[in-house]
Amino acid sequence: MIRRAVIASLLALAVAQPAYAAKKADEPSKDAPVGQYVDVFPVAMPIVAEGRLVNYVFVAIRVNLTASANASKWRGKEPYFRDALARLGHRTSFAGPNDFASVDGPRLIAAYQREAVAIAGSDVKSVVISSQTPKQRRGLPKPGASAPRAEIQP
Repeated sequence: MIRRAVIASLLALAVAQPAYAAKKADEPSKDAPVGQYVDVFPVAMPIVAEGRLVNYVFVAIRVNLTASANASKWRGKEPYFRDALARLGHRTSFAGPNDFASVDGPRLIAAYQREAVAIAGSDVKSVVISSQTPKQRRGLPKPGASAPRAEIQP
């Protein structure tokens, strides 16, 4: 009885050892380089339709940096990136073309790319929208044929 238990445990140990070693190899070490990017915390972007505030979409952005950039320096400047995103969102509406629960991604990326380059200079490689979460999903007006106004009216 004891012999069976010992043999079974040795077999289980022999099978589990390669799987455990493979799992350890996949984990990054403490000395591994950190990615060259700055994650901008979510900012509430107002969605304006026909001069009226309709919704807010919380947008998180990742600013990808060049290989030679000092990522830790630019991560410390994350509040500047967030402030630029908030100012950009309140300057003009980035309402999505099909609904008011998302932002117009290509327009926002193009505009924010200019802002990120103004902050970090030539260290910025690209800008990507990480996530967008609308405040409201229901009860939103349908996008009409009329062009939205750029300014916000109370």
